[in-house]
Amino acid sequence: MINNSLPHLYQLSSRIKMTLFFIILNLLVGVGIGLYYLGDTTYLSIKGTSEHFIGSEVFDEFEIPEKYPKPISQLLTTTHNHILSLTFIFTIIGCIFYLNSIIIGKIKILLIIEPFISVLTTFGGIWLLWFGYPLFIYLIIISGILMYTCFFIMVTIILYELLLKK
Repeated sequence: MINNSLPHLYQLSSRIKMTLFFIILNLLVGVGIGLYYLGDTTYLSIKGTSEHFIGSEVFDEFEIPEKYPKPISQLLTTTHNHILSLTFIFTIIGCIFYLNSIIIGKIKILLIIEPFISVLTTFGGIWLLWFGYPLFIYLIIISGILMYTCFFIMVTIILYELLLKK
């Protein structure tokens, strides 16, 4: 009888564990820098996020807005780059996380699948916001929080299992 089950992260050789550790570390640094940029440009607030994409509210014709609306070309570039790169990031993290022995069953699958849904809802929400539907700011923020929460849960479990679990 052939055993088709995959090894868990803690069962891998030290060389593979080291390689996976550096992959996770690089992704963690990259996502961390992206989150810092997000905080710097949106102030992690509803108003700041809205202004980042659709510009500052102007009350009279002589007032100069603090932020101008993003042009469609820049929104297309941002959407394209983020959807592609985040899909690759979550594919890599998801494949590695699948090998963990700590979280199993439906919760494991939910943590792997949810970021892909959040990527689409976050960037779809940005377009809806840009096209004049201001309530979609809440979808953007909630889906972004869910996406990064899943990322950090998966990374924490992966690093624990790679570095500490025997």
